[in-house]
Amino acid sequence: MDPISAVSEELAEIEGQINDLFRALSNGFEKLEKIKDANRQSRQLEELTDKMRDCKSLIKDFDRDVKSLEGGNDANTNRMLNDRRQSMVKELNSYVALKKKYSSNLASNNKRVDLFDGPAEDNMEENVLLASNMSNQELMNKGNSMMDDTDQAIERGKKIVQETINVGTDTSAALKAQTDQMSRVVNELDSIHFSLKKASKLVKEIGRQVATDKCIMAFLCLIVIGVIAIIIVKIVNPNNKDIRDIPGLAPPAMNRRLLWNHY
Repeated sequence: MDPISAVSEELAEIEGQINDLFRALSNGFEKLEKIKDANRQSRQLEELTDKMRDCKSLIKDFDRDVKSLEGGNDANTNRMLNDRRQSMVKELNSYVALKKKYSSNLASNNKRVDLFDGPAEDNMEENVLLASNMSNQELMNKGNSMMDDTDQAIERGKKIVQETINVGTDTSAALKAQTDQMSRVVNELDSIHFSLKKASKLVKEIGRQVATDKCIMAFLCLIVIGVIAIIIVKIVNPNNKDIRDIPGLAPPAMNRRLLWNHY
């Protein structure tokens, strides 16, 4: 009995499907080796790519089921299942590498330019008849003309590449200039922010000083008003003994007369 079947019938079924896909991939690449037509090769590669995609999905299902069964299996069984999964992944990767190789070869073949600049399958017979009706000199002239066209196309391609490089250089320089300008703007904003904070502190200090000065002026005004009030009261009612004489002020005129008569 297959060891994987002993663990799970579902795992065994998935493994069987993966093995069938591996056999189909092996046969498909052997068939691809014998195909010479580019269009048929492309269709064959598409079919093989679909099979590899299905195989990858099945391997993911296999891995998910293995992880769900890990808790109920012993260490040897889990190691066997993981080894089988790694073997599947390795074999799939080998087919992926083959697919990349054939795809690269097919792409390079598609880039080749036909001698008479036309579809090979449709115009093959017409081009052969045309070449057979031309003399050697005409063939040489035709070949030279096509080589000149090719050289001109190459030159145009070089110009396009150079223009692209120049545009990239100009863009890079413009981006650098904009980056420097943004850095300067940020520095200026930082300076403005610092100046605003400093000005705000200065305004607060001036406000405190003004408030202090106002308090002092108000206190002085009260003192002056009090002194003026006392002077007025003393002048109006000089006999009022409740109010003491202000130092530096002359005594009332009546008292001065009494003192004069006494002498």
